[in-house]
Amino acid sequence: MTTSFGLVVRFTLRDADAAGAFDELVSRTLEDIRRHEQGTVVYVNHRVPGEPNVRVFYELYEDRAAFDAHEQQPHIKHFLDAREEFVSRAEVTFLEHIDGKV
Repeated sequence: MTTSFGLVVRFTLRDADAAGAFDELVSRTLEDIRRHEQGTVVYVNHRVPGEPNVRVFYELYEDRAAFDAHEQQPHIKHFLDAREEFVSRAEVTFLEHIDGKV
């Protein structure tokens, strides 16, 4: 039985320029996630076809403690502050694992 913890975040970005800058910010942030976050299993930024100013994150962590540790990382605190310049709306859905292939 797994105790994984996940979430989906849908970002609506201000405009095309904001979308590009947001993607660059995410790419820089992902470098540190890969290096420093063993408990982060999946962290993916998705583009939505037909909605150029929307991005959807899928995040999966080993457990809730790994997510909490993720939120305390300096690179994540920077991301959370910096993204405000680009985002007009963010919708977060937390997920509890039932079954699947991970």
